[in-house]
Amino acid sequence: MQVLMSATQSTFLEDEGVYQFYMEYPVPAYLVALVAGDLIHADIGPRSRVWAEPCLLPTAISKLSGMVERWLTAAESLYGPYIWGRYDIVFLPPSFPIVAMENPCLTFIISSILESDEFLIIDVIHEVAHSWFGNAVTNATWEEMWLSEGLATYAQRRITTETYGAAFTCLETAFRLDALHRQMKLLGEDNPVSKLQVKLEPGVNPSNLMNLFTYEKGYCFVYYLSQLCGDPGRFDSFLRAYIEKYKFTSVVAQDLLDSFLNFFPDLKEQCVESKAGLEFERWLNATGPPLAEPDLSQGSSLTRPVETLFKLWTTEPLDSDAAASSADLTKWRTFQTVLFLDRLLDGSPLRREVIKKLSECYSSQLDSMNAEIRIRWLQIVVRNDYYPDLYKVRRFLENQMSRMYTIPLYEDLCTGTLKSFALEIFYQTQNQLHPNLRKTIQQILSQGLNPLPAIDATAGTADTPAMVLEDKVSEATNGAISLRDVNVSA
Repeated sequence: MQVLMSATQSTFLEDEGVYQFYMEYPVPAYLVALVAGDLIHADIGPRSRVWAEPCLLPTAISKLSGMVERWLTAAESLYGPYIWGRYDIVFLPPSFPIVAMENPCLTFIISSILESDEFLIIDVIHEVAHSWFGNAVTNATWEEMWLSEGLATYAQRRITTETYGAAFTCLETAFRLDALHRQMKLLGEDNPVSKLQVKLEPGVNPSNLMNLFTYEKGYCFVYYLSQLCGDPGRFDSFLRAYIEKYKFTSVVAQDLLDSFLNFFPDLKEQCVESKAGLEFERWLNATGPPLAEPDLSQGSSLTRPVETLFKLWTTEPLDSDAAASSADLTKWRTFQTVLFLDRLLDGSPLRREVIKKLSECYSSQLDSMNAEIRIRWLQIVVRNDYYPDLYKVRRFLENQMSRMYTIPLYEDLCTGTLKSFALEIFYQTQNQLHPNLRKTIQQILSQGLNPLPAIDATAGTADTPAMVLEDKVSEATNGAISLRDVNVSA
């Protein structure tokens, strides 16, 4: 078996069958990771290679060849030299429980993401950005995780703007901010996990800090700081200085903000940290949505067709012919299609006439699209109890073992009238799932039920599949379940 580790140097002593690894820089413990498996590699750039199982390698090469070097070069032009030597990527099985993880020198990423070019691009660029924000300079506590994720998200969008243009970046941002507001609606504006400086007090589950506030509210604050400078280039210069000053150390928010004000003495004189309604302290410690959001008008050429199509499908009376002919989804970007479907999800349940016509127009088209698109259509099917397409939900869950695609569907199935259908699929697929994912789905299936009898896990047959549902679900609070509504990369 091939063994890989997040390290700057590695050797293999063939006679002894021993791998040795060395990391020459100090890194926090959460960034240390290794993997072993039937992995082969191919170079995709002068300092990058992909590792994957043989059946996946050709796809990984075709999607990423030459691209990682392009992204690294763009990042270096913004934030200074890439200090980790190599940037390799290993693709893990679909059961890997998170989308991606930024371990230095070797990014771990779920193979399912190879289906979607645009999500793959964004996820890998996000992990590239972590090479500076998170890996080189690390948040000192999990209570300030936004220092890693908010800055990495900002840097990711600066890199995508440099390589793919402002319109694409604005489209992706609009999609994510839509998701943030959806999560805010689910949780309520006074939920403590919506703070940037979350206090790990009794009742706060640390795992709930992996949420969109950490990423998107953190991003909005960083974007706001960049706007105070008046020029993104000036802010890039500050971030380069920040990296150089704190490289290979862990910081708290005050370190970042003090450095910011010292770097821009004119802003310090203006007391921008105390500007009414936008105080830095309020950004950090107030619950609720971001205090300010970016101007996304540069993405209007991509977002306007989405808004137009959504209005056509949701305005009464429905003119399905006009709606169907107004846009060709096969020519849209993935982020446009998922934004449209997310809007329909937010409006569900839809009128029966609308869901029927939507299925007639789009269902067969969407079948051939990537999983990020298909799951959203299937969520619409479930939330609208549209039984003619329900067999597609079963087929999807029988073939997708990744957390990001299974959890949203199981939550929707269990919220409505289809819990028995969900149980049946889970009986059939549970042995293919990662243990953590299996436990999470068990928690979802247990919501609102009396304690279910445990079935002997060793006694399953084709007629009576083995499954164990826990009698008590101590951590499956409504808030925790809601936080899984949207998937994020590390």
